[in-house]
Amino acid sequence: MRTIAFLVTTAAALPGCISVSAPDKPIEINLNINVTQEVVYRLDGEAKSLIQQNPGIF
Repeated sequence: MRTIAFLVTTAAALPGCISVSAPDKPIEINLNINVTQEVVYRLDGEAKSLIQQNPGIF
């Protein structure tokens, strides 16, 4: 019985202790993202020789 009375008294005092408030400064999120793209290609033998013969076409 004493335990129940103690819990009821303690629970009655708790609501005044908790406070929630918004921050006064905005939240800052830094996203440092490095995007690297690698392109891999294969040329047909005939196309490769054509490019070597005419390097200015690209």
